[in-house]
Amino acid sequence: MKFCDTNESILKWASEPMQIPYRDPLTGKQTVYVPDFFIQYADKQGKIHNEIIEIKPASQAILERVGKNKYNQAQYIKNQAKWASATAWCKQQGLKFRIVSENDMFQQ
Repeated sequence: MKFCDTNESILKWASEPMQIPYRDPLTGKQTVYVPDFFIQYADKQGKIHNEIIEIKPASQAILERVGKNKYNQAQYIKNQAKWASATAWCKQQGLKFRIVSENDMFQQ
């Protein structure tokens, strides 16, 4: 959040800005997914981009990192359903959907 507040390229941002409907594959129930952030920014050419960003640990986002931990396996399955719905919803809204993990955040 501090990065969003201090980065000159970021024009607008919001935390948990919307609810996206999806079906929970573990319960079969219709529910909502609340992504972490909406960010609007300008690239180096001045083009405006609008993205919905989800921040998740790699152990719940990357299949190869899930391992044998039952909780992480369940979260991975649930996250895949959330993100499929979010991707389709964002496409309809003209937004990009991106998942960010510690692998993305802590690179030099």
